[in-house]
Amino acid sequence: MIKKLLVSSIAVMTFSLSAVAQQSTTINNLDAGKVTAQGKPVVLLGTGVEVGQAAPDFRVVDAKFQAKGLADYQQKPVLLSVVPSLDTGVCSIQTKHFNEQVAANYPQVAMLTISTDLPFAQKRYCAAEGIDKLETLSDAVWRNFAENYGLLIQDMGILSRAVFVLDKNHKIVYKELVSELSKEPNYDNAIAALKAL
Repeated sequence: MIKKLLVSSIAVMTFSLSAVAQQSTTINNLDAGKVTAQGKPVVLLGTGVEVGQAAPDFRVVDAKFQAKGLADYQQKPVLLSVVPSLDTGVCSIQTKHFNEQVAANYPQVAMLTISTDLPFAQKRYCAAEGIDKLETLSDAVWRNFAENYGLLIQDMGILSRAVFVLDKNHKIVYKELVSELSKEPNYDNAIAALKAL
């Protein structure tokens, strides 16, 4: 069983690295110069998005490696909490905050956390930290979410921290691209956008 799981994990990681290698190198000019990591500017790849536009669909995987996208949440408002990695302190704080302080108050909203962590790591994290009110999705396989939202950090292969709120028709009504990777998002502003839905 362990050997089978290890072979499966290696296959997924190899596929993921292959996907990154084939990823577009289009620079997100819309958000150029807006994000730093430890004070140093980073380059974001993909197509940036703006408030007011229709949210692009995306292809990610859930805990069972089943493909999911925005179309799976039709006629539901959506909060997208985007983190670089659940295994880091600030990402964990952000995820716990939306799970514990926000999700229970907005049961009609699909609360999604997206990272480039493998589903195995996301599942382990959720079990260990009691994350049970939001859904974690992985962009590790295709980097399609990163591409469609302009959030892939060049030379790091992880997502930039961000929060989006989409109305039930999946129009973007709120966007926060957190300016410093090590900082938390503005929870109050995100909650205000949810209240206005």
